Order: sequence, then C-alpha cells, then structure tokens
Amino acid sequence: MRRWPAKVLLLALLAGPAQAHDASHDQRLPTIGAAPDFTLTSQSGVPVSLREFRGKVVAVAFIFASCTDICPMLTDNMARVKDKLGGAFGSEIVFVSITVDPERDTPEVLKHYAENFNADVKGWSFLTGDPAMVHEVGRKYGVIARKTANGDVDHTLLTSLVDPNGMLRVQYLGAGFDLEEFRSDLLSLLEEAR
Repeated sequence: MRRWPAKVLLLALLAGPAQAHDASHDQRLPTIGAAPDFTLTSQSGVPVSLREFRGKVVAVAFIFASCTDICPMLTDNMARVKDKLGGAFGSEIVFVSITVDPERDTPEVLKHYAENFNADVKGWSFLTGDPAMVHEVGRKYGVIARKTANGDVDHTLLTSLVDPNGMLRVQYLGAGFDLEEFRSDLLSLLEEAR
C-alpha cells in the first residue's frame, strides 16, 4: 500500500465522521453519532449486520487480504489486543474487519486471512460483499479507497469503536495507535453499558 499524499489524507479526514481519540482515561469517550449499519458477507459466507452486535462493543476496521504492509500490522495489533481481553472477547466485545478490496476478497480469501492471524471467529468477523455496497459502508465510516494501477488498494486506515447502543464513539487513524489505550477504551465502553 502506498502512502496517501497529505492532501488526499486531509480529504479523507473531512469525508467522514473521524474523530481522534483525545479523552483522558478518567473522561467518557466522545460520541460521534449513530454508527452506520451494514449487512455484508462473512468469511463463512453468512450475512452479518452491525445491528446483530447490539449490546456489545464493536471495533470496526478496514483492511484487504493482499495488503503487504499496514493491514497485516493492524490485524496483528488487533489480535494482540484480543488476547488481552480474556472472556470479554466474543461475548461482550467483538471485532469486525471489512475489506476494501471486495472484488478479490471473497469469503474464502478472508477465511484464509483470518486463519493466518489465528483470529477467533467466534468474536471476529471478516466481511466482504457487493463492491458498491462495501465501498458505501467504507465511505459512511470515513474510509476512502481506490485501486492503483498495479491492483493494490490505497485507503485510509480507520478503526472505529461502536458502543453497545450502536453509537460511534471514536476512530483511530492508522495502525500505530497505542494498543493499551485501545484495550482500555474497549473495556471502558463495556463498563459504561453496565
């Protein structure tokens, strides 16, 4: 994946609801608005909707399976955080990774990608679907994606946290965000709902 020019990155940030995480640990995370719902196809070939996860904290990320740099780093980081969530993962906190390359990322490809990261699919869905629908979901979350001449996909890398009430609370830009802060934010959204 190539780096986005600053101008394109600025447009990406202005295109959607992205809000940087800047709340201190003793403050409630901001509320951006209602998280855009979607229904896409999982790595198992079944429809998955965001609304199915109501009552759980959801981390929504955008990746593609043939990416060789940032996406694997993000997925690996999420896998490491998953390991530190213990029993809350799957039962109260779930991850959703949506491809930005639905033309190539079939359910089978995403299933293989998930296996490569030892993703626990009881709490982690890898989603694809009709390209127009997938791109619309990305746009609603503030993700801009475009194919390059060599077939790669340049895209903004946003990870969004959705609270148990379906509200979009915060978005992390890139893959290098603080993993302990990410874990803490997931747990604080869970605690808020109790």
